Amino acid sequence: MSIVSSWEFNRDVSAVKRAAANGPVIITDHGRPSHVLLSFADYQRLTGTAGSLGDVFVLDEDIDFEPVRPRDSLREVDL
Repeated sequence: MSIVSSWEFNRDVSAVKRAAANGPVIITDHGRPSHVLLSFADYQRLTGTAGSLGDVFVLDEDIDFEPVRPRDSLREVDL
């Protein structure tokens, strides 16, 4: 597990992303741990989700949505 300061993270994001490929990277702010960067594969193992990133955001239920415009918002178009 690697530890980098937020300054180091901002200075070289690519290097920190490469380090995250080998395990979680703790990002510190003023010497205290504030964030953890991990690969998506590690995230999937941690959360028990499998599949693509798009699958994570798919809802299991249908949502009916019919936008209704208030009557007073109708206006004529002046061409």
